[in-house]
Amino acid sequence: MSADRPSNMSKEVKPESVLLHPLGTAAAPEQELLCIFGTGDLGRSLGQRLLQSGYRVVYGSRRPHSCGPLPQGAQATSHEAAAQSAGRVFICIHREHYDFLETLAPQLKGKVLVDVSNNLKKNLYPEANAEYLQRLIPGAHVVKAFNTLSAWSLQNGPSDANRQVYLCGNSAEGKLTVAEVATKLGFTALDKGSLSAARELEDFPLQLFPEWRLPLRVAFGLTALFFFYVLIRDVIYAYVVQGNDISFRIMVSLANKVFPIVSLIMLSLCYLPGVIAAFLQLYRGTKYRRFPDWLDRWMLCRKQLGLVALGFAFLHVIYTLVIPIRYYVRFRIAANTISQIRENKTSVFDTTTAWRGDSYYSMGILGFGLYLLLGITSLPSVSNALSWREFSFIQLGYLTVFFCTFHTYLYGWNRFLKPSSYKWYTPPAYLLCLVVPSLLIVLKLLLLLPCVDRSLIRIRQGWERNDPEDGSAKALLT
Repeated sequence: MSADRPSNMSKEVKPESVLLHPLGTAAAPEQELLCIFGTGDLGRSLGQRLLQSGYRVVYGSRRPHSCGPLPQGAQATSHEAAAQSAGRVFICIHREHYDFLETLAPQLKGKVLVDVSNNLKKNLYPEANAEYLQRLIPGAHVVKAFNTLSAWSLQNGPSDANRQVYLCGNSAEGKLTVAEVATKLGFTALDKGSLSAARELEDFPLQLFPEWRLPLRVAFGLTALFFFYVLIRDVIYAYVVQGNDISFRIMVSLANKVFPIVSLIMLSLCYLPGVIAAFLQLYRGTKYRRFPDWLDRWMLCRKQLGLVALGFAFLHVIYTLVIPIRYYVRFRIAANTISQIRENKTSVFDTTTAWRGDSYYSMGILGFGLYLLLGITSLPSVSNALSWREFSFIQLGYLTVFFCTFHTYLYGWNRFLKPSSYKWYTPPAYLLCLVVPSLLIVLKLLLLLPCVDRSLIRIRQGWERNDPEDGSAKALLT
C-alpha cells in the first residue's frame, strides 16, 4: 500500500499542475500594436512613451533601414506595411509631406489617424492640417491630438496633474480610442468637439502668453506714466527751478517710487472687477444676465494682474533694502553727523516720528507677507490641494489691499498739507496711486453693509427682482 500511495498522489496532483499553465498564459494579454509615421524628435519621444505604457510600436519610414536611432523595442518598416499592421496611426510629419498619404488611402481606410502636426505660424494654410488630412483620406477617422505637448513632455510623461491632451474629430469612436491612449500614457484627455476645432488646437502652441497680454500692457502703461510723472516732478523740477542735478536718483530713488505705485494700483485692479460685478448684479436684480465683454475680459485676467503686482512689490522690497548702502545716503548721513559735531548740536528724539516710521514699516511688512500668501495659493499645485473653504479663507485679498493702502497713507502722512509738495501745481505721485485702492475699499465696505449683503446673497442664490413666479407667490401669501 505504501508503494501505491505515491502513485495515487501523483495522479491527483498532476491534473492540478497541468491546469496552472494555461491560466498563466491567458492572464497576459497581447500588447496592442500602434503605428507612427515620422522618426523625428516628436515621433521618437511619442514612441518611447507608448512603449513604456505597454504598447508595441512600429514606425513607417521611407528608409526603414536608415531612419536613425529608434526607441528600444520598436521596429521600422515601410509606410504600406506599417499602415496595414496597426489600427491607429500617429502622423508625426509636417503638412508639406502629406502628399504620399493619399497613395495609402486603401491601407488607411477605416483606421484612426492621429494628426500631431503643428505649423510655424498662424494662418499659414487656408485650412487646418487635420482637415486637410481628412480631405486627403476621406475613408479614415482623423483625430487631432497630442500637438499641444512637447517632445519632452511626451518622453517624460505629465509633470503634474493638470497636463491635458486636447483632441477633436468627427468620429466619436475615433476620439474615444485616442482618449484611451492618452489616459494610459498618464495624461487627461479633453474633447474640444468636431474637427472644425483643429485650427484652434493648432494655433494653441503658437500663442505667446495670451492671458498675460492685458496685464503686461497695463503694467507697462502705468510704469511709463508714473516714471515720466515722477521724473518731471523730482529731477526736471530740481534742475529747472533749483539748479540741482539729481539725475543719479533715476536709477534707485525714482524706481523705488514707481514700483510700489504700480504694484498697489494693479493689486486694486485685481479685485475691483469683482466689486463692479456685484454692484451690477444689485442694479439689475438678477445674476442671469451676462456681464459686458470688457468686464468679462477684465475678470478673466485677475490672477495675472495679481501676480504682476506681486512682482512689482518684490522689486520695491529689494530696492528698499538697497537704499541704506547707497553712496548718496551714506554721504548724507556722514555730512549730517559732521555738521552736528561742528555746531555742537544733537537732534531731539521725536516719538511721533518714531511711531509713524515703525507703523509705516509694519504695515508694509504685513502687506507684503499677505502678498506672498496670495501668490503661493495661486499656484495650481497648492490651490488643487485646498478645499473651497480653505482657499476662500486664505485668499485675504481685500485685507492685503487695506494694509498696503494704509502703508501708503503712513508714507504720505501730512505731506499733502504742505504747499511745497505740489511742484508745478501737480499732486504727489503717491496721492494719485491712492485713488483706485481707496475707491475699492469704500465700495467693498458698502457691499458689507447688512442690507446690501443680504440682497446680494439672495440674488446670487437665484432670486430675481422681476421674477413673475416670486411675484405670484407674494400675491398668494398676501
